[in-house]
Amino acid sequence: MSGTLHKYYAGCLYCTGLLYMLILGNKQQPMSPDVEELLNNATQWQKEMKKLREIALSCGLDEAFKWNKPCYAFQNKNIVVIQGFKNYCAMLFFKGALLKDPDGILVKTGENTRMGRQARFTDAKEISRLAPELRACIFEAIEVEKAGVKLDTAENHIIKIPEELKAKMNKMPSFKRAFYALTPGRQRGYIFFFSQAKQPKTREARIEKYTPKILQGKGLQE
Repeated sequence: MSGTLHKYYAGCLYCTGLLYMLILGNKQQPMSPDVEELLNNATQWQKEMKKLREIALSCGLDEAFKWNKPCYAFQNKNIVVIQGFKNYCAMLFFKGALLKDPDGILVKTGENTRMGRQARFTDAKEISRLAPELRACIFEAIEVEKAGVKLDTAENHIIKIPEELKAKMNKMPSFKRAFYALTPGRQRGYIFFFSQAKQPKTREARIEKYTPKILQGKGLQE
């Protein structure tokens, strides 16, 4: 990703994050007593996991104790979970494969992993330094959930932009600009929705129907 595109992408996620922060205001997200007990009694990575918890809660995620780990969700959809291992602690993004991750902070959890991605740490200072990047990933993950985007596991790749959408962009430059001005999550939502149609005419009809919303900067469900 070029420096210009990198800055543009980061700016989009930054604006999305600001909107969430404005909505949340100074509201403190409820904390799970079980998570509190787990972290207070942790003998390894305590500072690091508490810092990751602080970042997750600052993004407005709901905290729960699942699989004996701190888990964070948005509208009952799991977004991240905090994990402790022998050599590092991590924040696992359940749908990390769908995130653009321009800073390259996410890694696959295993050779055959398709969906989950981890941000791994061994030092609390490193977590503080990368807090903006972690929040950007969390905000994009929220947008992905809102859009209902899924990984095309059958072919093991992320859904490609349909030819009909490319043709629309070439024919209408203002549409192309408006589409790429959308947040990454909204873009993926439209691409997934358009790609679901089996017939070219159906894809074209969907694109035409939602063109006004895209020009207005709105997402699929807005």
